[in-house]
Amino acid sequence: MENRPSIYKKILREYEKKSQDLKNNQLDKIEYIYKKIPKIKEIDMEIKNAGIENGLKVLRGEKIDISYIKDLEAYKKSVLIDHGIDPESLEPRYECEICKDTGFVSGEQCVCFRRRLINEYYKMSNIESLLERENFDTFDLNIFSEDIDKGEEVSARENIIEIFNASRRFIEDFDIDNTKNLLFYGTTGLGKTFMINSIARELLDLGYTVVYQTAHSLFETVEDYRFNRNKDDSDIYLKYEYLLKADLLIIDDLGTENINSFTQSELFNIINSRNLSNGKMVISTNLTPIDIKNQYSDRIFSRIADSFNIYRFIGEDLRMRRY
Repeated sequence: MENRPSIYKKILREYEKKSQDLKNNQLDKIEYIYKKIPKIKEIDMEIKNAGIENGLKVLRGEKIDISYIKDLEAYKKSVLIDHGIDPESLEPRYECEICKDTGFVSGEQCVCFRRRLINEYYKMSNIESLLERENFDTFDLNIFSEDIDKGEEVSARENIIEIFNASRRFIEDFDIDNTKNLLFYGTTGLGKTFMINSIARELLDLGYTVVYQTAHSLFETVEDYRFNRNKDDSDIYLKYEYLLKADLLIIDDLGTENINSFTQSELFNIINSRNLSNGKMVISTNLTPIDIKNQYSDRIFSRIADSFNIYRFIGEDLRMRRY
């Protein structure tokens, strides 16, 4: 993981530069207008002085009157229009209207800042290119068999259609508080990872923050956070924080990690914390629900049973088929 400079500091500097560029651009606009229309400078000075006077009145406990300032602002607009200038054209053009391109709102990271961080982590993990290949647009129903295997009630194709529709509903209902999470299980090569990648791509395109972790990398992130002595490393802290705070957390291949008391405790903490904050999750695993119950604690299984819709992938290994 890149530490010098940290991803957080790198993006923070980008926002600082963006804010400074906006200020400089605004100053250039004002200077141009003052030279072209000196009257505007006079009006701005009058507005400034009126604002200072109102501030003094507040300190003295006196009643203020903002009607004069409103009249000055209306007069300013009319002067600009008379000179063929749209007043709106002088306003800053922000990429994010929420934080005005500062990256923060009331001291908290803006959603655009969080999204920028997570996207940077995506680039580092090379998953960005994977989502270009594996998404709903490239989903091919024809690779799933229409035959009903022995012991099954439906074909692999009918089964994947149900899961596909459930995934689409999950996205459509994503902002609804009581929308359940998703757990996909089945043997290797049945399309579980493809489906969760498709969900990730769709939600990223809709502007949500998505964190994708294999079970192994997830617990590496947790261990880094819990045991790394360098607590000033903002990347370690933020990667852990987003496990809890991202709009969607995806855990791929649950059960491939070293299952012990530490990983069980941390998995419960993540699931429980996200449930309490209504953070959505999608989990894929080769383990059956019975395996999960036997290999993890009862409280983990209980949380999954209560807050996840569970879907089984069936059929033959798609990687063994000829496309």
